[in-house]
Amino acid sequence: MTYKIKGLSPQLFEEYFSKTDDALMALGIHTVIADDSKPGFPCRVSLQDAVPGDRLLLINYEHLPVQSPYRSSHGIYVSEGSRSAVEMINEVPKPLLERMLSIRAFDSNNMMIDADLVDGQQADSLINHFFNQPQVEFLHIHFAKRGCFAAGVSREPSD
Repeated sequence: MTYKIKGLSPQLFEEYFSKTDDALMALGIHTVIADDSKPGFPCRVSLQDAVPGDRLLLINYEHLPVQSPYRSSHGIYVSEGSRSAVEMINEVPKPLLERMLSIRAFDSNNMMIDADLVDGQQADSLINHFFNQPQVEFLHIHFAKRGCFAAGVSREPSD
């Protein structure tokens, strides 16, 4: 099974980086400067933890904008320096490997049909397990501790 984990498009957020902190606060967006905390500040565009000193936005993002009981949004970090969405084929990004994850499987009707908690080191195995179920259309990965959306996972055609 081939799968792709893809970061969010930076174009979704670029307009916010030119705004003042006060203008961002009026929109419910917070500016954060990454420090050396572990775990760090995982950018949803680059799918990497921000480097200490990086400016990030903590912004609400609707990661499942569908007509379903599972329609959902949550706070995410986006790093100002992220210029392109990362795509990883059959590979789990380092920030996901280092955290406890909740992986949720959805069908073509946007209904959650399975889910499990997993140590990030075991994410590849669970992703493959879910995609071996023919009714699973896509996956969402969340950081289990805070519940934040981490990344989406799609099936990729095999060669």
